[in-house]
Amino acid sequence: MSKLDYTNTSVQEPPLDYSFRSIHIVQDLMSEEPRTGQRPLKHSKSGKSLTQSLWLNNNVLSDLKDFKQVASQLLEHPENLAWIDLSFNDLTSIDPVLTTLLNLSVLYLHGNSIQQLGEVNKLAVLPRLRSLTLHGNPMEEEKGYRQYVLCTLSRITTFDFSGVTKADRTTAEVWKRMNIKPKKTRIKHSAL
Repeated sequence: MSKLDYTNTSVQEPPLDYSFRSIHIVQDLMSEEPRTGQRPLKHSKSGKSLTQSLWLNNNVLSDLKDFKQVASQLLEHPENLAWIDLSFNDLTSIDPVLTTLLNLSVLYLHGNSIQQLGEVNKLAVLPRLRSLTLHGNPMEEEKGYRQYVLCTLSRITTFDFSGVTKADRTTAEVWKRMNIKPKKTRIKHSAL
């Protein structure tokens, strides 16, 4: 099966689901059994999952240390991860490892402990990100929360389970002009 065929077929695969497993550290995934759904997961000859979705929601993860290494042991093509659910954990920041997953289109981070709205900036490098959740994090209380996210991540079409409308985009642009100062370029005055 070619890589292109893999990409087209595995989107239909059920997720590798480790939700509600009281997982404290990513390495625990290696010794934990994933939840079983109605459809069985397909595996490669090497025993790795052929899915593009990884659900780690409703656990107690405080960081994503060793995520890449563990994902490569669980998934045949970890670089093709398209959906990651990290909702309802104890994450305090957006781990840079998520910015390396260039096929990521759905990212759920709601119900964590992410404080700083500026953490969203990290996600701007993800070219396929279309759906993002961040509600239920302390950052949600910051003034201009929705507008800031929509300005920073202009490609997303769904934010906090709500479709992004043209009016949302317009409001975000107006908010940006009123609240985010453009960086001034310094002009050097040459000595006479």
